[in-house]
Amino acid sequence: MRVIVLFLLLLSFPLIAPVKLHAMVDPAVTAAVTTTNLDRLLERAMADDLIAGGVVVVGNHEGILATAARGQVSSSAGAPAITDRTIFDVASLTKVIATTPAVIKLLDEGRIALTDPLSRWFPELAGTDKGSITILNLMTHTSGLSDVMVGQDRSVEGLVRKVAAQRSRLPGSGFEYADINFILLGELVHRVSGERLDQFCREEIYAPLGTRDTAFLPSRDGTSDIAPTSGSLGGVVQDQNARLLGGVAGHAGLFSSAYDLARYARLMLGKGTLDGTRILSEEAVGQMTTPYLCNNGRVKRGLGWDISSPFSAPKGTLFSDASYGHTGYSGSSIWIDPQQDMFVIMLTRRVDYRNVHNFNQLRRNVSTIAAADFRVGAGGEVPAVEAEVVKARVIAASAAVFRKEPRRFRLALFGHRDDRRAAKCSVKPGRRVVQARAGHRSKLTAKVAKNDTGKTRAGVKKRRTLSRS
Repeated sequence: MRVIVLFLLLLSFPLIAPVKLHAMVDPAVTAAVTTTNLDRLLERAMADDLIAGGVVVVGNHEGILATAARGQVSSSAGAPAITDRTIFDVASLTKVIATTPAVIKLLDEGRIALTDPLSRWFPELAGTDKGSITILNLMTHTSGLSDVMVGQDRSVEGLVRKVAAQRSRLPGSGFEYADINFILLGELVHRVSGERLDQFCREEIYAPLGTRDTAFLPSRDGTSDIAPTSGSLGGVVQDQNARLLGGVAGHAGLFSSAYDLARYARLMLGKGTLDGTRILSEEAVGQMTTPYLCNNGRVKRGLGWDISSPFSAPKGTLFSDASYGHTGYSGSSIWIDPQQDMFVIMLTRRVDYRNVHNFNQLRRNVSTIAAADFRVGAGGEVPAVEAEVVKARVIAASAAVFRKEPRRFRLALFGHRDDRRAAKCSVKPGRRVVQARAGHRSKLTAKVAKNDTGKTRAGVKKRRTLSRS
């Protein structure tokens, strides 16, 4: 009898030994689990009045891997449910989905250079200290310019005059995020190409990309599919400067769907090629995503793209240092990781604009839960984890919900309160491997120090410190 028991134990050993995640999880099952947990994050954000609805799309260079959506397009009776084809005001994503690729196209064609001073294309600035600002300064937000409001004439020319008159820091002296940089870049595209920004993007980028939902000034015929932003009519840009400039500007004004943005993310992962069609050169994509160090290395920016800065919440905790993305005030974000071959897009009907911290935590959690399941290493394999803690990794580490305490948040086990194999989770400083220990019977709760140095506060165990990516 003892021999038989020993034999059975030996047979069962491989089932409990650590295994590779890619060898044990079917992609369809992974997508279903991820979608369920993303749905719960959106539901929690709706319950906390952060958003009135939203959609999250996760994918790689081949296509969309998971989609989660909650809520209706509007608060009107009978409004359709939000889907990945619902059109949103993407706000500052305009900077990287429209203006940046348009400028890169002109760079690729040799019509402009990053070192061109503004005085070459804006003679109004000649003879002023603003004339020496370069295109590179504008694209990395190192121009030293501060934002200005559109005047009564509602013209870019009026804005340029205000820029010429303002007191500003020296170009290149530091990073300061400002919409005026991309308003000027949008006008630059117009002056160099002879076409307005929306027309240039439609012909040079969106048509060959096959994105039917992406446009400035979306058609009024399909407003039932356009989510209103902050109570405004669907299809009307929220940003005041963009609205005063007629709805077309380099910093805001673009409308798009998660489905279309996924095609753009795939274009970036494909190094400028999608479905066999080359839209951007490989060199151009590399130039866009090469990090430029600002503020003594504390901030990293690409051309238009954010890499590491105070605005990098959608990077989460599991995206690589090679990743990049952008956020939008309306509740939009996109983050792309070429090293791990994945992207995550979130578009929402944002409600609470004052609670920036909690909204950024939602962005982090969405990206972390997506990366936990779909990130791929340089060797083409999902990083190894222990088989017994796969569920705990997905639910506990990724579906964390920020609870309005100033310096802590609780990790909640959604739908698994009675799970006796709930895992105690920790993220080690400087590491991106989530570890867990099975057998913890109590409700999962972890206090996490909120600081940028990775050090712990008094009373918080070092192994529970959440390091910043």
